Amino acid sequence: MALRHAVLAALLDRELSGYQLAKAFDLGVANFWHALPQQVYAELTRLEQDGLIAGRDVVQDTRPTKRLFHVTDAGLAALDRFAAAGSKASFLRDDLVVKVQAADHVDAGPLIEQLTERAAHARAKLEHFEELLRTMRGDRTEEEFLRHGERIGPYLTCLGGIAFEQGNRDWCERTLAVLEERQARRARS
Repeated sequence: MALRHAVLAALLDRELSGYQLAKAFDLGVANFWHALPQQVYAELTRLEQDGLIAGRDVVQDTRPTKRLFHVTDAGLAALDRFAAAGSKASFLRDDLVVKVQAADHVDAGPLIEQLTERAAHARAKLEHFEELLRTMRGDRTEEEFLRHGERIGPYLTCLGGIAFEQGNRDWCERTLAVLEERQARRARS
């Protein structure tokens, strides 16, 4: 998958400015794709040059003119081709996991700190994703929303983000418990 597909997917619901799109990547899209704001802006330029999105200028009274982007028919066709193409299995590539792999041979203190931070970050993201889900479904139950909601794609990807962060949190907490117990046992001996 390329950044372009993630940008196109993020623009499906409504027109967004580059700033709004960068915020969307930071808040919602981040559960399946990470991009820095400058990468998002550069991709918007390429997508517009390729005719996959179109932009329009909006004059604002007290602020600079902003440019809003939306997906074109060619962009929808590109997303359709992308959706039809096969997907590769994902894999884990995480420096903290490598550090834990070496836990028997390195100072556990920094690992414990990093695992504590990662678990806290996962819990915060879980709260954010839960709030996103509540906002998307409104006063409907999850089953009602999934059965009758107009756009369920963002909801389903958010559910994937929740599953990922729950697994991340659980692994961090379990690993922390083991390392802390071993560290305490070593201190007693």
